[in-house]
Amino acid sequence: MNNFLVLQTDFGTGDGAVSAMYGVALSVDPSVRVFDLTHEIPQYNIWEGAYRLYQTISYWPEGTVFVSVVDPGVGSERRSIVAKTETNQYIVTPDNGTLTQIKKHIGIVEARIIDENVNRLPKSGESYTFHGRDVYAFTGARLTSGIIPFEQVGPEVEVSSIIELPLTEACLDKRIITGNIDILDIRFGNLWTNIDRELFKQLEIEYGDSFEVKIENETRQVYKSIMTYGRSFADSHLGEPLLYVNSLDKIGVALNQGSFAKAYHVQSGANWKIFIQKVPNIAYN
Repeated sequence: MNNFLVLQTDFGTGDGAVSAMYGVALSVDPSVRVFDLTHEIPQYNIWEGAYRLYQTISYWPEGTVFVSVVDPGVGSERRSIVAKTETNQYIVTPDNGTLTQIKKHIGIVEARIIDENVNRLPKSGESYTFHGRDVYAFTGARLTSGIIPFEQVGPEVEVSSIIELPLTEACLDKRIITGNIDILDIRFGNLWTNIDRELFKQLEIEYGDSFEVKIENETRQVYKSIMTYGRSFADSHLGEPLLYVNSLDKIGVALNQGSFAKAYHVQSGANWKIFIQKVPNIAYN
């Protein structure tokens, strides 16, 4: 175990909620090093919280403890758990689907329900609306600092019982790849799909090849055009769209120095589909 504690929430930083979590962690042990993953998850958006964990966790050392609080069910009967990953990291979170991507792509080897009789901020027993501070930050800091080992979090539960959100697999059929828009690269407006590079390579691709790309939601088609496949954004002209491999080794869609998401009003989620088909390269005179 190291002394790294990484926080993710949908709280924002406009009030004192995140600061209170910092304070609880440092009160447990002033040597704990607290970092932010993000506090800008859209309110109640469990899917995005799950994806941001997946995007980040592999780049942190073994023994790092993550606290992820996107918790529309706070105060309900949903479980509070700590999961140990196959890469020897720990995630403290409500059991509401936040671990979906971690469970599928990284692996969870053990999980325990937080015993709030032991692992709860003293004198907070009458509060039921701020488990991020009273239970998760407190437990995460105790685990990070070595005050408790993982076995003292609480009783073990079956990994198979951890709640998962629905996931759709990308597929190749008749030379057309069908995938989902999993998430947006928020600041730049790129689309991140669930299409692995290895699946994309089955189209016998090379840099500079042309592809017809269609994007639709459950009600209508919002985009259809030809774009090229490039190593980076420099492989297209200003304002041109392109396909590329993103930092998670999946296919992304971008607009060179523009926001593809804003330009074409594209969002992410289970209802947003993308279709990619290789076409002959456009000949220019």
